[in-house]
Amino acid sequence: MATVEDGWHRPTPAGPEIEPRKLDKRGYEKELERLQVELVRLQDWTVYKGLKIVVVFEGRDTAGKGGTIKRITEKTNPRVVRTVALGTPTERERTQWYFQRYVAHLPAAGEIVLFDRSWYNRAGVEHVMGFCTQNEYEEFMRTCPQFERDLLRSGIILIKYWLSVSDEEQERRFKARLNDPAKQWKLSGMDLEARRRWVDYAEAKDDMFAYTDTRESPWYVVEADDKRTMRLNLISHLLSLIPHEDVPREKIKLPPRQSRAYVRPPQSDQNYVPARYRVG
Repeated sequence: MATVEDGWHRPTPAGPEIEPRKLDKRGYEKELERLQVELVRLQDWTVYKGLKIVVVFEGRDTAGKGGTIKRITEKTNPRVVRTVALGTPTERERTQWYFQRYVAHLPAAGEIVLFDRSWYNRAGVEHVMGFCTQNEYEEFMRTCPQFERDLLRSGIILIKYWLSVSDEEQERRFKARLNDPAKQWKLSGMDLEARRRWVDYAEAKDDMFAYTDTRESPWYVVEADDKRTMRLNLISHLLSLIPHEDVPREKIKLPPRQSRAYVRPPQSDQNYVPARYRVG
């Protein structure tokens, strides 16, 4: 199991509230850039120490899970920090042990895996929409805490975030998607049905927390009505949970190029992309 010396802080109860820093748009961008540099340091430390990190992102539709994950991965190495966003299970996968298709994506040493939705689909959409039986749902609620304890005992660092968005803000974002051609793909029939069943999903989330918000593997709730604020708060919190340092490395020196003469083939011999734009 990962220890504090390995770079892992056991979750502790929330302390006294701190006064948040107020930032304008420029301040947000500057702080986000600083945190992204720190994420690269965490990435390098993960590889150096052979850590195995899983971060689960759950929450309402439109809560900002995908956008937050994009900001986390924007500067990092995709071979180290990778995103898992699974689609609808196949007929074969439906016959497997429920956690099986998620286990296949767990990290090896030196990897960070970000789950854009996770095994908690069973406690949310599958339960509310009737895609699983009541027995399957109850079995998940009983076994999920044990499954997560097994992950922790195997040495995986597991961090779970719930992005909380208000009914009013979700409604505003849904309507904005209706008028944005670049975002209309996000409005599936399932999303619209989830909007209709707001209370069912709220009750399912409360039941899920009652079973799976454990001392060993707690849920961290992030207010997501303001996406910029949420991103900074979440990334800062994530970095605080896994202490990290600069990795010792040799200073890089560029080697000299070959001095042998080289003549490029004429452009007419190759297929070039048409220059439809020129910036600057």
